Amino acid sequence: MAIATTMRPLVSLALPEEGAARLATQLLLAIAGTLLLTLSAKTKVVLGPVDISLQTLAVLLIAAAFGLRLGVATLLLYMAEGAMGFPVFQGTPEKGIGIAYMLGSTGGYLAGFVVMAAIVGWAADRGWDRHPVKLFNAMLVAEIVMMAMGFAWLAMLIGPEKSWQFGVVPFIVGDLIKVALAASLVPAAWSLLPKRP
Repeated sequence: MAIATTMRPLVSLALPEEGAARLATQLLLAIAGTLLLTLSAKTKVVLGPVDISLQTLAVLLIAAAFGLRLGVATLLLYMAEGAMGFPVFQGTPEKGIGIAYMLGSTGGYLAGFVVMAAIVGWAADRGWDRHPVKLFNAMLVAEIVMMAMGFAWLAMLIGPEKSWQFGVVPFIVGDLIKVALAASLVPAAWSLLPKRP
């Protein structure tokens, strides 16, 4: 007998079982997720020589709470809002808007956010969101993949040396802190809930 490998993510506790109500709730959650992503992109924390946004933390938390499908859908909706010219990204509207901004220096990181959500959402769907160490490992892999995508895109624009120096190194410590924080918060939320069969 095969054992099911998929569990329900945290957000499933708030979803109606089926029908139009479930779809409407998922849509509202996705929109709320894009608002959180926008707010996190505009919130800057000064940590050393660069300002760091809370966006990576928001992506990790959304993916862990929403699971693979809704998490990725939320990130794709966010990207669509940005592509349509809404000022949802960290540097918009000051540094441009729409597709032109998305193809700029942050393009690889933005695409990496979607992949990050997929990796963490996949892990959450398998119950890793209940275990801090497992979730940390999944989030760390997602972080490395996102940073690699950002680095690769930026390296095409300004060269690998500058890309590493300005696009990766300044963010390592801050992003590790965000990974550790997210990997602690989601299992903590599960531990506060009554046990379900």
